[in-house]
Amino acid sequence: MTHSPEDIGFMQLALRQAQAAADAGEVPVGAVVVRAGQVIAYGHNAPLTRHDPTAHAEVNAMRAAAQVLGNYRLDDCTLYVTLEPCAMCSGAALHARFKRVVFGATEPKTGAAGSVLNLFAHEQINHQTQVTGGVLADDCAQVLKSFFEQRRADQQLSKVPLRDDALRTPDGAFAGLDVPLAMSRFTADLPALEGLRLHWFDNRQDGQSAPHVYLHGLDGWSLQYVAQLQSSAPVIALDLPGFGLSDKPKKVAAHRIAWHAQVLQEFLASVQPAPVALHVPRVMAPLLAKLPLPIHWMETSALPAALRDAPYPDHGHMAGPRALSTLLAAPMPPPERS
Repeated sequence: MTHSPEDIGFMQLALRQAQAAADAGEVPVGAVVVRAGQVIAYGHNAPLTRHDPTAHAEVNAMRAAAQVLGNYRLDDCTLYVTLEPCAMCSGAALHARFKRVVFGATEPKTGAAGSVLNLFAHEQINHQTQVTGGVLADDCAQVLKSFFEQRRADQQLSKVPLRDDALRTPDGAFAGLDVPLAMSRFTADLPALEGLRLHWFDNRQDGQSAPHVYLHGLDGWSLQYVAQLQSSAPVIALDLPGFGLSDKPKKVAAHRIAWHAQVLQEFLASVQPAPVALHVPRVMAPLLAKLPLPIHWMETSALPAALRDAPYPDHGHMAGPRALSTLLAAPMPPPERS
């Protein structure tokens, strides 16, 4: 079936909302409300963030639209949503008296616009809403597929046993903080890690763009680069072992310059496509001597105390920053770069 350019354009805007949901750690569903060819409201899934089982993308968009219009009736509006509405959202759309509901991917488990049942097809209901499905269905389905694939991968990595000589920051340390955990990635496969779990943030939606890689300094972690992660450029922000969300060897003696340099080299070699450049504070120069890619020196701004300290709930977690602060204190010439 061929869909109109107008429906495709508004569904693309709904997909942006779906990505915003994914970035917040929510199931990526997005919605927009359109009236007379103009977007008047939008919303995305937020039941986890708001502790609200009704905070589906459609409901959030409807509530916003009703506030804009000063009316709970939305009978001259069209609702665009990336996933077939459930029974709750279909019922709400009927109560709002939408003229049309347009959705992307079908939902075979809970869809109430034709998959499991079709509330819109009941002629006994006192309002009839036109339904169009399948608009950018593949794109909408891919956003969901990628999200759940990454979630399954993270669940497997969460089961990586913690070494006896290391610590792992609990998830609860980030409760209520603005940390883009949906961008978190982990590996324990690099030889130099010897079973430790390494963390980085990755803002690439397709995973196919050559990224700029950012490395923290001695008094921060990968969240120092949240502005870069929120940009449209492909960005990876890495935590060395002992920093941020990476596993943290408890012994200061474990944190040798040569070991951190080896971990960094192996990580950069594993990134595909190959990184464009490494952005790093100059204090980390002794770790970079053998790296073949361009290096750009960075000045990082300080994180608020709550975000700066979140990965370090006790003194044992501080072994890495303490060790490298000592080891890198002696002045060393930076590697030559053109």
